Amino acid sequence: MRKRDRDKFESKLSEMRKDILRVIADDMKQGREGEAGEGRDTYDIASDERDREINLLLGDRERKKLQLIDDALARIESGEYGECDECGGEIASGRLEAMPFTRLCVTCQDEFEQAQRTMHTESASAVAPRYPGGDFEDDTF
Repeated sequence: MRKRDRDKFESKLSEMRKDILRVIADDMKQGREGEAGEGRDTYDIASDERDREINLLLGDRERKKLQLIDDALARIESGEYGECDECGGEIASGRLEAMPFTRLCVTCQDEFEQAQRTMHTESASAVAPRYPGGDFEDDTF
């Protein structure tokens, strides 16, 4: 990969990293501000709890994305950025533009996703009920 392209992706990844850290910091700040308990009814408390759960899920996703970005920045430093982890081939520039923290080329990603679907299908059929009609024998209700 050319130095100019590497520099462009490094800049893009660094900007994504800053954005994610900003979102995480804002979420943490909002979580601390929303703890006042006076004048709130059960619905307010339940709504706040649900919002907190959603923020934790989003925060977890953001942390995972942050780790992927940090890994990509490390690969830029080591000179391995843009190489597919699976086949060793070059990852297409368009793919890196769309997802600069990717570790797999399109072909290997497709194979990975197909294997995941196959595993999911096999595990779903292994636990599928013997009688797909459900618990009720009579469907006239």
